[in-house]
Amino acid sequence: MIIDGVMLLWFGLTALSVAFVAIDIRTTPESPVMKWGFVLLTLYSGPFGAFLHLLGCREPLPGLHERYVAVRWPQVLGSTMHCVAGDGVGILAGAVIGALVALPQLADLVLEYALGFGFGWTIFQALFMRSMAGGSYSSSLRSTFMSELLSMNCLMGGMIVVSTLAWRSVPEAHEPTEPLFWFRMSIALMVGFVVAYPMNWWLVANHLKHGMMTVRPDASTKMDMGEMAMSGTATGRSEHGHEAGARHTLHPPLAAMTAVSFLVLAAGLGIAFVFGGLSVGG
Repeated sequence: MIIDGVMLLWFGLTALSVAFVAIDIRTTPESPVMKWGFVLLTLYSGPFGAFLHLLGCREPLPGLHERYVAVRWPQVLGSTMHCVAGDGVGILAGAVIGALVALPQLADLVLEYALGFGFGWTIFQALFMRSMAGGSYSSSLRSTFMSELLSMNCLMGGMIVVSTLAWRSVPEAHEPTEPLFWFRMSIALMVGFVVAYPMNWWLVANHLKHGMMTVRPDASTKMDMGEMAMSGTATGRSEHGHEAGARHTLHPPLAAMTAVSFLVLAAGLGIAFVFGGLSVGG
């Protein structure tokens, strides 16, 4: 079948892309957590992840990383990459568990959302930036909740469409032991990335998230980068001018964008119900 050849090519390119990014990004003056994020993104998206690393994070010339990533679009790229990399771990875990225990499709999606949001929020956001929130994990959880919620809603809204429509009548696409399952989830995560990008643009523009960081070994200010948020909420004034400690008070713009994020999620579910055969008990 043609799809078998396409998948063989895809997984081959993905393996090469992950190896390239894992090796190449070691010399990029970035946060270690951000580096791991790009490796995860490339694991999900193959050559597209490697392309995004080259385009938006890799230092073009020695000493230029700070200026290169200061532009808005690389910041948004880093923010969206964080969402997909962290939340994607939980989403994939949920998809595997749901398939193994034969959950109904809607329950499976709920599990994917819960694990994706939980892992992205509590680990990739709050845990990695607790030192930037005064060392308090609970404070970090509070300060990162809204930005994670808005981004996750859009990511999942895009993913649901692909997850339910692509190969919906092909059993192999829903079995974790089959390559088609992972191919389908890779496509879903890439579509989710595209859908979540505009929301992350708004979050970055309003200082609720930041993206790329520059970390030099000889920097005068030393930080524990293992605890630094990967594209997390801005909690200190960065070299790119993001305001410190942006509070998630539900002022009208944030309230409106929260509604938009839930509309995106609802639209994904609506398309799945109408065209993807999604049902409450099926």
